[in-house]
Amino acid sequence: MVDFALTLSVLGLIMIYSYLKRGGIMPGKKNKVMDAKEAISMFVHDGDHLIIGNYTVGSCMELVFEVIRQQKKGLTVYSQSGVIDVDLLVGGGCVDRLVTTYVFRAGGKNGGSAVERALQEGTLQIEDYTNFDYNARLVAGMHGFTFMQVLEGVMVTDLFKKRSFMGEDKYRVIKCPYTGKDVLTVPAANPDVCIVHVQRADREGNAQYWGALGSVAAAALCSKRIVVSCEEIVEHDVIQSSPHLTIIPAYRVDAVVEEPWGAHPTEVLGYYNLDRLMYGTFIMADMTGDGLKAWMDEWVYGCKDREAYIRHYAEKFGADSLTGLRAKSYFSAPANYGSAFTSMWDEYGRERNMGVTLEEMEKIMKERGLLYE
Repeated sequence: MVDFALTLSVLGLIMIYSYLKRGGIMPGKKNKVMDAKEAISMFVHDGDHLIIGNYTVGSCMELVFEVIRQQKKGLTVYSQSGVIDVDLLVGGGCVDRLVTTYVFRAGGKNGGSAVERALQEGTLQIEDYTNFDYNARLVAGMHGFTFMQVLEGVMVTDLFKKRSFMGEDKYRVIKCPYTGKDVLTVPAANPDVCIVHVQRADREGNAQYWGALGSVAAAALCSKRIVVSCEEIVEHDVIQSSPHLTIIPAYRVDAVVEEPWGAHPTEVLGYYNLDRLMYGTFIMADMTGDGLKAWMDEWVYGCKDREAYIRHYAEKFGADSLTGLRAKSYFSAPANYGSAFTSMWDEYGRERNMGVTLEEMEKIMKERGLLYE
């Protein structure tokens, strides 16, 4: 009986240790909090494939600003719904290639944008996908697939016929191994780094986001590195009490940046609305190269960080303009997560059944020859 119990204990240790090595959560995980300057410096490199994780509603504006301030070059940018962010990155000279479904621009015949000017000048290459096909690439990358089948209807459009830097790899037609029919596929996307803004996260990197999810989770999880900015950092207890809101687990996140108003002038559900005034100033400025340069000199280069940006905004437009954007509260009904089992770790970091810490577990496994580095 003793040997049997010992065997069960050892098997339990192996299973738990394996779980932790894959990113299982226990008390005392690594604190990944840093400022935007440090996060971008460490995790965004020249020549990277960088994906903007946010989709349509809100964007990671301060992280984008910091990429520009640090003058990152030669980026291939992925963005499903380009708004201010993409034009700023292109206008800042950071982008050589763009993979997208659309980039917003206003003004009709008299309008213009940084992306439009760069295309006309030949300084930017672009690959254009449908929303479905763009998402398919992210989902494939997220799940570790090399490609994803998509709908064939796009083959009669210029999205399929016109190709830029991806060439034949933009779409490929292959034989279905089950039916023998030709099927259309897109390659998996695995960008080097994702920058994304969420409502809240803990210090370890568990990131929570709610509202129009779109491709946000897939954009992050298909990437090799993830930089998360958030409106607020909360205690891990808050994350544990609302697990359905966690879209990015801590073990995948490289940096957490607490950045109130970090998406302004775009919106964050539950925190603040779209700033139409500020958005309008950008659209007007973006119509010309000189106008965009002046806007960026004032709001990007002229503000060393988000705190300086918000202070300048309040000085120029008044603090009331900012506070007037605050979202009215509209809370969802709570969910009952009551269960006899909450965690395998107690508040002291010990495994509940065996009463050992992770360090003690490693020592036991080494002594028994079960731990291989």
